[in-house]
Amino acid sequence: MAILLAGLLAVAAQAAETETGESAGPRAVEIDLDAEWQFQFEDLSRQIAGWEKHREQVQRFRRAGYMEPLDHASDLVGETFRHEALILPEDRDPVDIVARRTAAVLSAIGQLGPAVDLTPLEGRLKELTARAAGIAPGQKEARQELFADLCRLRRAIVLANPLLDFSDIAFITRAGAHEHCCDQYFGFTNDGGGGLFVLEGAFGPEPVLRDVLAESPVERGRLKGQKLQGGAFLSPALSYDAKTLAFAYAEKTAERPNAYTDECWAPEHCFHLFKVSVDATGLEQLTDGPFNEFDPCFLPNGRVAFISERRGGFGRCHGRPVPTYTLHSMRPDGTGIVCLSYHETNEWNPSVTHNGMIIYARWDYVDRFAVIAHHPWLTTPDGCDARALHGNYPVHETFRPHMEAHVRAVPGSERFLATATAHHGQSVGSLVLLDFSIPDDDMVSQVKRLTPDMPFPESEGPGKSSSGWFATAWPLSEDFFLAVYQPRATPRNGVRPVAGIYLVDSFGNRELIYRHERLRCWSPIPLRPRVKPPVLPERWDVERAAESASPEGKLEGEAVVAVMNVYDGLLPWPEGTNITSLRVVQVFPKSTPINVVPRIGGRQQLLARGVLGTVPVEEDGSAHFILPAGKAVYFQALGSDGLAVQSMMSDTYAHPGERLICQGCHEPRREATPPATLPLALQREPSRLRPEVEGSWPMTFPRLVQPVLDAKCVACHAKEAKAPPLGTAIIKDTVERTDIPLGWSEAYASLAKYPGGSGAVRSVPGRVGARTSKLLRLLEKGHYDVELSDEQLHRITLWLDCGAPFFGAYERTQEQAQGEIVLPLVQ
Repeated sequence: MAILLAGLLAVAAQAAETETGESAGPRAVEIDLDAEWQFQFEDLSRQIAGWEKHREQVQRFRRAGYMEPLDHASDLVGETFRHEALILPEDRDPVDIVARRTAAVLSAIGQLGPAVDLTPLEGRLKELTARAAGIAPGQKEARQELFADLCRLRRAIVLANPLLDFSDIAFITRAGAHEHCCDQYFGFTNDGGGGLFVLEGAFGPEPVLRDVLAESPVERGRLKGQKLQGGAFLSPALSYDAKTLAFAYAEKTAERPNAYTDECWAPEHCFHLFKVSVDATGLEQLTDGPFNEFDPCFLPNGRVAFISERRGGFGRCHGRPVPTYTLHSMRPDGTGIVCLSYHETNEWNPSVTHNGMIIYARWDYVDRFAVIAHHPWLTTPDGCDARALHGNYPVHETFRPHMEAHVRAVPGSERFLATATAHHGQSVGSLVLLDFSIPDDDMVSQVKRLTPDMPFPESEGPGKSSSGWFATAWPLSEDFFLAVYQPRATPRNGVRPVAGIYLVDSFGNRELIYRHERLRCWSPIPLRPRVKPPVLPERWDVERAAESASPEGKLEGEAVVAVMNVYDGLLPWPEGTNITSLRVVQVFPKSTPINVVPRIGGRQQLLARGVLGTVPVEEDGSAHFILPAGKAVYFQALGSDGLAVQSMMSDTYAHPGERLICQGCHEPRREATPPATLPLALQREPSRLRPEVEGSWPMTFPRLVQPVLDAKCVACHAKEAKAPPLGTAIIKDTVERTDIPLGWSEAYASLAKYPGGSGAVRSVPGRVGARTSKLLRLLEKGHYDVELSDEQLHRITLWLDCGAPFFGAYERTQEQAQGEIVLPLVQ
């Protein structure tokens, strides 16, 4: 006990010295294993008592709001990677659980090779198992003592794992942060007092904690000469040679301004990127400015990917300013910043796959439900050919995690480790393995639970994951991981243990390696060199862009897009469908900070947009065309009647000189095959976009639709008292909050009741846009004696196909309502 107390006092002393700015050398650390094992005993007891209720909760959340019969029953057994991680019928108490899980991990480690002789440990396990058979579960004190003996043996087994061929772990400590998937990455929403550390000799008898930055002033950048103390740390990354750490730091979190004011994005309140050698030399500031930048990721080509707010724009569903941040890259010295992603909403957590691609999480909700898709995407290191890997169109929001964060490739495997997290919460939750080689059933066929006792936050349980959670896991294999774990433990003396670094395995074992007494640990990284993935050829000139791009990292230019066969899709097309053209629609990121200010259209979070034009589709379903680079766009497949048959509910983009190739419209990801003959469209030069009618870019109701109403409808409607008004007068009604005037015309308010749509989740061929609109059916039946010209009818159906917006930009709404052209601030 004296040794334990001394160790805790040493850690406390180090934390105090760090916060006061005094030097702090390496300190020995101790872990209160007896307390940890008591926490685990309580947690397992709680799991046994509530297991069936837990399974019922998962099933209940699955069924919530989903009206069709559930062919896929909620079956934690079938969805869990190793059944040992479940609570089994024969589990009488925590002793039974830890005994069988220890046997499972002993067997698994034994199969990894003859690096360690496990025979003595195996013999000890047999002794304890035999002893357990003679102690009835009712003998609580004896069973608890036996549980501690089994945990002590389990720790010896786990630490003998040959995969632990490293001795040091890099990580950060971090205090509280805002509970939202977006806001948690703003500097001013984080509490200060964390640090960047290396736990040396992590698995040995005398681990030592080293504060990497304790004696390291910044050598370059705005903070030159200062030490990084008192602020907030985020998202460390390690170079492939294990010599350099990159991380994000916000300096003045303790002196935070009033929430969500312009001052919050002053440089001193934002996260910026830094790098330092593991030996604590060469601390440099890499980025700066009035925007948050975080999640650095070393790329095989020598550049560093990261997430940045530089492109501009705000989220659409927040009652506070929440800037959009997307994927960028830079040289390792912080110069040559280039925008890799023009997606209109947030992205997170880039890492590199075994084959050299970037895998990252992306929030995707163009014209659909906002919470359902925050799932893995894949792109090249130069940001080309971004594609969803799975989960983009789940059957229902309860059938998959709302978000899969911190996705990392598993060594020696095609699978990926991720954390199933919430939308309305931090990126913490339940660990899962993702296998994209399995056909996607739009439910959980590609998802295996590693920690089945933790429901998927928000989609299966509370969004905050307040009782216990995992985060920022680093895979050692399919079965073994380093992870941050927050125990579900009863507070003692009013104190609950904070999240610490654990060795976690797929059999349900969790072995504490280090815990700070006050601050949460995050992002444990094995401090060892890694094999660098292959360097992929660039598809566009990134370095030229780095030299000539705008301050936001953007470069103008053109790309070429080829679609092999639009009919190749996930869902069947209506019988007799004949696609003759593709419509290319640009979406404009929101440039005003508060949700529904302005309200672009009848749907609350509708994006402003404009039609760039249309291109022909050949008889074999192929298309070949020029696309302006650096613009977020989506495509609509148009039938011979000019109406949309299929519409993307996502966006894509291209870089200057890139050649983007699509197999079809939402084609099966693993089954697309090259055509037997060269598609017709590729036998000719790429088409130029054919511009659409006046008022379609940007698309505004006053310029696109009102001229038709003025010519054909307004006069008659003005004579009929019961007819809805179709004039240009601005209505005075308000939306949800009474301080937000709509600014719409009376004509728009009358017609916006009849928009077309495709549902909250996915785009179904034949059930999108104008084809689903009551307004079009009314006109087709014949509305009194009104006869519209082809162009007039096209203006209305084009508007319906594109979500029926009123405004085409987020600024100067009064001018837009009066029919003036207002260009979007962010394109």
